[in-house]
Parts: sequence; structure tokens; C-alpha cells
Amino acid sequence: MYQIPRATPEATGVPSKAIFNFIKRLEDYQIPMHSLLLARQGKLIYEGYYAPYQGDTLHRMFSISKSFTSIAIGLLVQEGRISLDDRIIDYFPEKLPEEVHPWIAQMTIRNMLMMQTCHTSTTYKIDPDKDWVESFFTTKPSHEPGTVFIYDTSSSHTLCALVEKLTGMPMLDYMRKKFLNQIGFSKDAYIIKDPFGTSMGGSGLMATPRDLMGFAMVIWNGGKLNDTQMLPEKYLEEAISYQTDTLMNGPVLSECQGYGYQFWRIPHGGYACYGMGGQLIIFLPKYDLICVTTADTQGIQGGNQLIYESLFEEILPKLSQPLPEDSQGQSELEDYTRKLKIKPLQGELSSSLMASLHQKEYQLIENLSGFLSLSLEFSSDNKEGKLYVKDKRGLHTIAFGLGKILVSDFPIYKQRCATSGIWTKENALYIKSHLIDECIGSVHLKLVFQEDRVNVYMKKIEETYFNEFTGFLYGKVKY
Repeated sequence: MYQIPRATPEATGVPSKAIFNFIKRLEDYQIPMHSLLLARQGKLIYEGYYAPYQGDTLHRMFSISKSFTSIAIGLLVQEGRISLDDRIIDYFPEKLPEEVHPWIAQMTIRNMLMMQTCHTSTTYKIDPDKDWVESFFTTKPSHEPGTVFIYDTSSSHTLCALVEKLTGMPMLDYMRKKFLNQIGFSKDAYIIKDPFGTSMGGSGLMATPRDLMGFAMVIWNGGKLNDTQMLPEKYLEEAISYQTDTLMNGPVLSECQGYGYQFWRIPHGGYACYGMGGQLIIFLPKYDLICVTTADTQGIQGGNQLIYESLFEEILPKLSQPLPEDSQGQSELEDYTRKLKIKPLQGELSSSLMASLHQKEYQLIENLSGFLSLSLEFSSDNKEGKLYVKDKRGLHTIAFGLGKILVSDFPIYKQRCATSGIWTKENALYIKSHLIDECIGSVHLKLVFQEDRVNVYMKKIEETYFNEFTGFLYGKVKY
């Protein structure tokens, strides 16, 4: 099985100290990083994971999925099954309305790859309970296709549906047969399916960061694995090249450089696979450098841009020809890497109220979340706590550490999470839960206690679910 070649940073002209400074700068920005991998000259030179993430932990890659879908489309082109200038409606007659809008009728696969569809936004989000693929053909268009770049995840989703329809198998299975198995792609990796059974080729990839690096290496080598051409070279050249401008719609400054076929153009003559929240594969051909990150930048204004800038400013200026081995610098970097973790909240870890609040139940007034009551429980050493919230479905528990992270399942949705808490005042407890499963994001709760009353402010930073944990709760002690 293929193994990514490895080397020390200095052997490829990268100072270990520069990588250390890159990591520290991201910490100074308080970016919740989950992993960081660097490769230069075709060799993996750094690999770090932030506990509880490990090397074999599957991570939601969000829109990096789109780049995978693009490659699958390229493979179908190579096999002669499709042409990029084919009309998409010709492949889905069963999904079409009685009268097809002329702009939808003229839309091509190439338009979809370039995000130049006729829709203003992702169509299936209008009504997620209706067929997601069908929505792409039935939603009223807003403009003529092939004219402007507007980010449309339903386009990628429909392209994935096309791959699955023509191959008769899940898209990831098709890609495994073609080349992913050969690069050692994780056997546990998968793509989340929509409610109607189609893989979410626009946002659903669950894979490891090392899987992304293996994928990146093949892209980097023009579609070759060793001396074998695994991917269509001509298509790949077009996919990573500038095809359309993104000046009005790039999510951050570094992604206003243009777009290819589900690949972004970025500064320094580079290109990238981009996923919401800091999921990135950054290719910098001029510097012979690849950077893979996973993170949760949601809720941090310009968070992804901070990752780009940190890489550009801490690593790129320090690159050179092979350097003398720096055993001390390498040792310091290795030691620091072993200690990487999602950091708990920093602040006061105890309050004089903890004993009186222990197991005290608060009856909540009617609220949009449907919660009926809540209570707190603290461990004997006051280093761990549990928040209990009751609704008609039963009792739900949020476990948190004080001065540390506790890993558990977040209630209702059964999503793995890493949670900590602090006291912002003697009477105010703040709990933050990092979502680290198929859902990536965070849930925040602030509980303010006043005599026999509690006020709770809840905020979720997550794309789709956890709506119960938004808004306010008010309750009084239940006697």
C-alpha cells in the first residue's frame, strides 16, 4: 500500500522553528485547530493533531467534498460517459417538472463545476424535506447560467447524484475503485447521505486529514501515483486553473482569486480545496508546499483568512534549500506536538455558589426550546460538572470539565463533543461544547443565578441542527 514519504522539515528546507511559530500564531489567534499537516517536495514533514482528535479520527470535511466530486466527474469524462458541455437535464428526466425553465434547460455540467448555475443559493435548503436533487430542477432560477459565479452547493450535490446514477454505486466507492484504495484512503471514510439516499457530494465527506494529504499528493503530481496515471491529466489541469472570477463572492480575501472546477484559486499562484470552518487543502506550487488543516473557525470573523495569512507569513518567507538538521528545534516541535489539544475555557474554575447550586432544580417557564427544567451537579473535587435539562423526551445531560475538557455525547443529537466551563462571575457559569462529530461547530450556554432564579442564554454555531440550544430560558427553584 502507498505510504506518503516522510522527511524532517530541515531536509526539505523548512525550519522546524517556522512550523512551531505557525502553530503558536494560530493559538494566539485562538483558532480552534483540529489538525495540521505540511508536505514539501512530495514528503510529509509535519503532522499534528489536537486531542481528542487523533490521526485516525474521521472529520467532517464540508465543501472539500466538492473537489472530490469534481475529480469523480473528471473520471467519468475520461471514460467517455459524459462531456462537460452536456446538459444536466438530459441525465435526470425523472426529476424534471412538466415545464422546464429555459435557463435550467441550457445549464451544462461545466456550468455546474464552475459554480455558474442559474440559482442564487443552495436549492435543497429551501425545503429539505423534498427531494434534494429534484429541487435543483424545480426551483425557479434567478439568472442565465454560465454568466456569474454564485456558490451553489446543490450544484455539487446534483453532480454527485450524476456520478452515482451512471456508476450504480456510492461516489466514494467509485473513487475507491479508481484510485483511493491505491493511496491507502481510510476504509472507514464515508460520505453522509441526504434524506433520499444520495451522497452529499457538496459537504458530506467524513475522512481523516491524512486521507486529504494522500488525495492532495495525487492532485499535486498531475494525477499520477508513482509512475501510474490515476487521474485524467487534461481535466485536472483545467480543474485547478482559473475558470471564473470570484471577486464579488469569495468568502475570504484569499478566495477572491478565482475558481476552477470545484477548486479555488488563492494568492501566490496557488489553489485550494475549501471547506467551511477551516477544512483546507492549500496547494502552493511555487513553493513546492501543501498544507492540510481541519478546524472550527465558525463564529470567528475571518478565521480562515487567519490560517492563510499565518501560513503565508510564518512559513513561506523561511523556505530555502535543504538546511542543516536542527535536532533541538525538531525535538521542541515534537514535544509541543504531543501536547496539542483543544483548549478548555480559561478563567475562574470555582464559585462560592457551587455547593448551594448542586442538584438544585429550576422549573422553566414556557420556552421555544421546549425545555421544562434544569439542574446542575458537581463532582466532589469540583473539577467536573453536569448540566441536566429536561423536556418531554426525557432528561438530557451535558458533561463539562472545569479547567479541562470532557469528551462525551451531546444530548438529543448524540454527537461527540468536547466540553468545558468557567465562572465568569461568582453567579455566572459559561459552558462551551465543541462539536467534533459529523456536526462541527459549538454550543454555548451562560447560566446566571440570582437568588431563586436562573437566566440562561444559549447560542449554537452549527449549520443545520441544535436549534433547541438557541435563545433564552428563565426559571425558578422548584420547591
